[in-house]
Amino acid sequence: MKIFSNSIANLEQAIRISSLNGKVIANNIANVDTPGYKAKTVNFKNVLDQQIKLDAYRTNPRHLPFVGSESTSIVETRTNSAYQHNGNNVDIDQEMAKLAENQIFYNALIDRLNGKFNSLKTVIKGGRT
Repeated sequence: MKIFSNSIANLEQAIRISSLNGKVIANNIANVDTPGYKAKTVNFKNVLDQQIKLDAYRTNPRHLPFVGSESTSIVETRTNSAYQHNGNNVDIDQEMAKLAENQIFYNALIDRLNGKFNSLKTVIKGGRT
């Protein structure tokens, strides 16, 4: 018998990834003046793909394969952006905006997880407060 639904595990994973994203952004901000530093980013798409783990198969050999040669790395280095004179590609304004967005996302995830646990507490208590 499964007590917790997948939503709690998914929320937990999303909180971990959001926390990692905050650390990566903070690292980018800390290295804004480091010569040659390349900004990093968290690839949420790869994380979601790994989380879902679809069992897909081809029904016809002429169909495109589902498994690609893409990297499954979570943290990637940004290489396709404009560089400063010192070879650094960190845009402080962009990083600060990403940090604020990530903080809002993280707080929303925490609120949702708290709501799940409060619902479980209510059920355990039989609806009494």
